[in-house]
Amino acid sequence: MGMPALQKPRPEQNERCSPYLRLHRHTVLESGQNSGNQGKGNAPLMNYGEIKKNDIANGLGVRTTLFVSGCTHHCKGCFQPQTWSFDFGKPYTKEVEDDILASLSPYYIAGLTLLGGEPMEPANQASLISLLRRVRAEMPSKNVWCYSGYTFEELTGALPSRARCEHTDEMLSLIDVLVDGEFKEDLKDIRLRFCGSSNQRVIDVRKTLEAGEVVLLEWK
Repeated sequence: MGMPALQKPRPEQNERCSPYLRLHRHTVLESGQNSGNQGKGNAPLMNYGEIKKNDIANGLGVRTTLFVSGCTHHCKGCFQPQTWSFDFGKPYTKEVEDDILASLSPYYIAGLTLLGGEPMEPANQASLISLLRRVRAEMPSKNVWCYSGYTFEELTGALPSRARCEHTDEMLSLIDVLVDGEFKEDLKDIRLRFCGSSNQRVIDVRKTLEAGEVVLLEWK
């Protein structure tokens, strides 16, 4: 299920976004970047609707799942339209972030899942980038899943998208699995694992960045 090779983001979309995601990933991991962004005078607060610990529905293994608030897709048939509002839920603070990291520490927790709402809304990326940096620096054995209504091509700049911002490339470099695409009610299929509709893909981001084309995640 290959896709055209990734294209360099067009300058008019965002001049600050680097297309060299694989190199950037290694740079982040080796530098051990770990800077919170919920302190005074930093990135604006994001809201979140729920944190599920010991979740087995949103990714492989037992996971911690963060449901962020705010989504501009407004998919017909969305299972939680209350999360469309960026004001829904509670403020995402440094204390909340610390609690998420602590919940990932048990050996049986496979990793973190970002859901929504829409994690890849630019306003949410500004807060989530801190969490992902910390997971990579403090819990390198854990994996990260992200559900997004934006396609991989939209996030990388191969197709135009409002999601592209200065954090997008780094976000992708820190994610292991991306479930992409808007939920399509007419394509709903309850037989699918980890997807709501048949247009959505479960993408192995690491292999995709190495191959230069979309590679789907394989599991037993």
